[in-house]
Amino acid sequence: MRDATDAGVYGDGDGDGDGDGDGLTVGQVSSRLGVTVRALHHWDEIGLARPSLRTAAGYRLYTAVDLERLHRIVVYRETGLALDRIRTVLDDSAADVPGALRAHRTQITERIDRLQRLGAGLDRMIDAHERGLLLTVEQQAAIFGPRWNPDWPAEARERYGDTAQWLQYAERSASRGPEEWQGVADAVAGFERALGDAMDAGVTPGSPEANQLVERHREVFASYFPLTRQMQVCLGRRYEAEPAFAAHYDGVRPGLAAWFRRIVDASARAHGIDPDTATWR
Repeated sequence: MRDATDAGVYGDGDGDGDGDGDGLTVGQVSSRLGVTVRALHHWDEIGLARPSLRTAAGYRLYTAVDLERLHRIVVYRETGLALDRIRTVLDDSAADVPGALRAHRTQITERIDRLQRLGAGLDRMIDAHERGLLLTVEQQAAIFGPRWNPDWPAEARERYGDTAQWLQYAERSASRGPEEWQGVADAVAGFERALGDAMDAGVTPGSPEANQLVERHREVFASYFPLTRQMQVCLGRRYEAEPAFAAHYDGVRPGLAAWFRRIVDASARAHGIDPDTATWR
C-alpha cells in the first residue's frame, strides 16, 4: 500500500493532466528528472521511452519501471551519447555496452583536448588584444634590435586599440612566436636597408625603382595588417613628423624619413590620391 509520500508522487499531477494514482504525469517526470516536457514527448514519439499507462482522458502516465529507463536515458544523454546509441545500449542485449562507453569516453577525451587548445588560443588572443606583442622585453630587444622601444606596443594600443587595424594586428600577433616575429623583423630590416641604399643611389620619387619600394613597404607592412595607399600616405607623414619614427628611419640613413614620405606621396599621386587630403581609410 502506498503511503502519503507515494501519493504525493504518484497521485494528482500537472502537465498532461492529473494522474490516476498509478503513475507519474509528464509534468511530474519533467520536474523530477530535469527534462523538458518536449523532450519526453519526443522520446515517446520515437519509441525511446514510452509511458506504460494512459489515463481515461488519454494523458501519459509513467510507471516506476518507465522512470528507471528514463533515469538511464538522462545519464547516458549527459555523457553526450546520441539517442540512437542510447537505444542500442538499453535495448540490444548483444550490444557491447562497455565497449561503446569506452569508445565514447575516448571521443569525450579528444573533445576535451580540442576545447583546451581552443581555450589556450582564446587566452593568447585576449593577451594579444591587450598587449599587442606576446614577447618578453628581452625577446623584443633580441628580435627587433637596440633601437626598439618596448613601450611602443602599449602606445600603439592606446592610440589604435579601438580600430579594425588593431584587431587585425592582434589576430596575427596571437598566432606568432619568437621565430615568426624574427621573420617579420628580418623582412622589415631588409626593406629599410633597401630604402637607405636607394636614397644613397639617388633614386627619385615617382621613378619605377621608388614605386617598387613603396609597393614593397605595403607588402612588408601587411605582416601587421593590410595597408591601403591612403593609410600608407598617413604613415609617411607620421614617420617624418613624429620624433620616435623620424629618429628610427634617420638612424638607418640621415634624412630617410623625409625621403620615404616623398616617394610614398609621389606613388599616391600616380594612383589618383592627393597626399594633402588623404585620410586613414
